[in-house]
Amino acid sequence: MPRALSFVVFFAVALTVAGSLHYYVWARLVRDLALPLVWHRVLTGLVIALFVSIPVTFSLARSSRLEGMRPVLLTTFGWMGVLFLIVMLLTLVDVSRLGLGLVGRLFADAAPEDPERRLAVTRVLGAGVALIAGGAGTVAARSGLTELIVKRVSVPLARLPAALDGTTIVQLTDVHVGATIQRGFIERVVRETNALEPDVIAITGDLVDGSVEQLREHVAPLAALRAKHGVYFVTGNHEYYSGAEAWCAELARLGVRVLRNEHVRIGQGADSYDLAGVDDYSAHRFGRGHGADLARALRGRDESRELVLLAHQPRQIFEAAEHGVGLMLAGHTHGGQIFPWNLFVRLQQPVVSGLHRMGRALIYVSNGTGYWGPPMRLGAPAEITLLTLTRG
Repeated sequence: MPRALSFVVFFAVALTVAGSLHYYVWARLVRDLALPLVWHRVLTGLVIALFVSIPVTFSLARSSRLEGMRPVLLTTFGWMGVLFLIVMLLTLVDVSRLGLGLVGRLFADAAPEDPERRLAVTRVLGAGVALIAGGAGTVAARSGLTELIVKRVSVPLARLPAALDGTTIVQLTDVHVGATIQRGFIERVVRETNALEPDVIAITGDLVDGSVEQLREHVAPLAALRAKHGVYFVTGNHEYYSGAEAWCAELARLGVRVLRNEHVRIGQGADSYDLAGVDDYSAHRFGRGHGADLARALRGRDESRELVLLAHQPRQIFEAAEHGVGLMLAGHTHGGQIFPWNLFVRLQQPVVSGLHRMGRALIYVSNGTGYWGPPMRLGAPAEITLLTLTRG
């Protein structure tokens, strides 16, 4: 399918889903509450305006000028997060009421329900959903906009040379520089990363949401990243939405080594390990020679040496485990970003967050350093990950 047609189909599906969700919220929190006519009209107009804001928001986010738009985009993207929370809570309420109703019909007298009582219960539940979603959204926004932890993880690797016991890798991933994450945040990330004095810095994809022309100045502080053995990058799916080839060239200009299905040696002589990087799992869809090729990335290496792999999506671990990878670093999932989205992520990815063993390989999946879409995080704080490799 041509890319233009794919975009039209995607946009149509996205609008349909957004419209359905807004209708659901309107039906449960406006129509079913039987509000006075004035409030009914005001809230109906508000729901319509919020629905319209979604395509407008994505259009503004992809424009060439971002200056001055951040406060507006934070608000409209924030609504998407609140919408998700409202829909999840309403679904929980509706499923619970349906279940209780079925139980009542099976084990109690089928007496007609009092309409006034039903309306009162509906209003109380509707108010409760609105209050809980608002409170959770406030907490999530505060976490998304201010919280950035340094997460320290110890990783035992059997083939690691004794001389490298304690060597470190700082992982950055899913920063999503773009409409709402801009230069100031990148300067903070660079400052806190350099303070850790890492041996290696690994950026595992989804660094940007926008073109080089649009975001060059916001990404520029990455040139100040410092690590004993260098800074490395592999593509994520969002690089391919933003012009992967141009971004690979721009990052190289900033002093970041882009690993595209290749490996390098970290250290000297016997006191070293191999660091490999592959394109994103979905990169083959974009043609022009892109696509994950682990066999090519590992060609010519000594299999007795320890091997660390950078790959954006956790589902690339299955192939990695078959090729003798000791540790794979990934992102993509954001740790779910907003609970309970992590439960849905598990349907696509084998690991959502943290350090896990998959066969003979270890995989660490970061929650991500930024966020995507809603400037919110609930139950999955953003992180700069400091991984200490030990001889295990």
